[in-house]
Amino acid sequence: MFIVANRIPIAEEWQDEFENRFRKRAGEIDKQPGFVSMQILKPLSADAPYVVLTHWQDENVFKEWINSDDFKLAHQNPLPREAFTGKPVMEKHQVVISTQ
Repeated sequence: MFIVANRIPIAEEWQDEFENRFRKRAGEIDKQPGFVSMQILKPLSADAPYVVLTHWQDENVFKEWINSDDFKLAHQNPLPREAFTGKPVMEKHQVVISTQ
């Protein structure tokens, strides 16, 4: 399992718009080969970023999604600079231990 964590610092006045963009495209990423799941984590403190977690079968299918037309469509209309309170950070992780 391969997990990508996008940490995105969003200004409070832009949080609704940020969340709505994901709601409008809900289910689209589910169609991608190798996609497992996604969670959007809303910060509970003003200084913490949103975290967008996507789970993939492996890194190769994630890379294929990054190069897909659907990825381009999902990212074609980004939020303006003032929506961000800092620079987004993308982290890539491989699961080595998992419990359920």
